[in-house]
Amino acid sequence: MWKRANLLCALVSSSNSSLLDQAANGFKNWKAFSTEILKPAGGGISPKERTPYITFVLGGPGSGKGTQCARIVETFGFTHLSAGDLLRKEISSNSENGSTILNTIKEGKIVPSEVTVKLIKRAIESCENYKFLIDGFPRSEENRKTYERVIGTGPDVVLFFDCPEEEMVKRVLSRNEGRVDDNIDTVKERLKVFTTLNLPVINYYTGKGKLYKINAVGTEEEIFEQVLPVFASWR
Repeated sequence: MWKRANLLCALVSSSNSSLLDQAANGFKNWKAFSTEILKPAGGGISPKERTPYITFVLGGPGSGKGTQCARIVETFGFTHLSAGDLLRKEISSNSENGSTILNTIKEGKIVPSEVTVKLIKRAIESCENYKFLIDGFPRSEENRKTYERVIGTGPDVVLFFDCPEEEMVKRVLSRNEGRVDDNIDTVKERLKVFTTLNLPVINYYTGKGKLYKINAVGTEEEIFEQVLPVFASWR
């Protein structure tokens, strides 16, 4: 950059018009070359070069956020990353963290933030898409702060599926997915932990103007009708 600037200054001070013409042509060629090497093949910006668009999806167990995430994926082309699914996948892979994660979930507690964020980061970096729904995270201020520290930024949008405790308990116990944490005592403990720790996160993103509160009681279609306006720009 400095070499080019010095060259132009020297040329401007010269009375030789042919040199000025050469400099102009040289600058034009440099500009064209720069545009060419920065432009991805096929035009536009490739997914890998785009900054990820992140949506946090919050809600207690049984709030229906997983079902709505599936609708968002189908309608708007997002990639769904469930924190719970990533943790269960890590357990089944027999990794060094698997046993610790399993015991923590059985006790109805939240897995250490560093572990979950590491799994989320790895999933984002390995995906060709750039639009993500991160389901079930963060559930505490520690989660949130760790994510922003490790990733370097916060989410673009936060969805909160608000559902009464009685309804969530009923839904979890009736889904019968064979999960180790789907029993009444553990479900109630999970709800207690969620209510205590998630409120500061909800308040934080409300203050940032990023949170959209969704009434999670009703039919799947009725709930999705509330979600649609949030992602209208992606149609």
